[in-house]
Amino acid sequence: MSLRETIQYTLMILLYLFLQIFIMRNLVLFNYAFCFVYIAGVLLLPADIDRLYLLLIGFATGFVVDVFSNTFGMHASATVLIAYLRPFLIQYQTDAKGSERPEVGIRSQGLGSFLAYIMPLIFVHHAMLFLIEMNNVGMILYTTIRIAASVLLTTVMIVILELFSKR
Repeated sequence: MSLRETIQYTLMILLYLFLQIFIMRNLVLFNYAFCFVYIAGVLLLPADIDRLYLLLIGFATGFVVDVFSNTFGMHASATVLIAYLRPFLIQYQTDAKGSERPEVGIRSQGLGSFLAYIMPLIFVHHAMLFLIEMNNVGMILYTTIRIAASVLLTTVMIVILELFSKR
């Protein structure tokens, strides 16, 4: 990866963090759907990034959100989990398509493949985040609804932001 690409991806991650900390943190629909757009910074990195760097970026991104949200490592752990699972999903999709060089993005993958790539990772992130937060087994239905609604909201926001990006 060239210096120019590194700067572009760094600015992209900082933009998603800015959006999350100052705008999306306050966007809650009916006390069920929460938007965690910052994970797009990890999901939209190049497919050939080194795994160690990916995990470090995932931890740093989640840690910054934790600091501003007072969530004590919940975002960091969920983001590291999706950063760990991401290469396996990309490899699976690449093997299924038979393509040589995987590309990540709505323009290179198409809408269907892009959604098949991001939705499982968003679901894993949100499930871990909300299940850690759940403090009573009696809240499982409420938590399940929160997970589903938040996955839909986050996916829609990431697709909209990806459609408006210049990449």
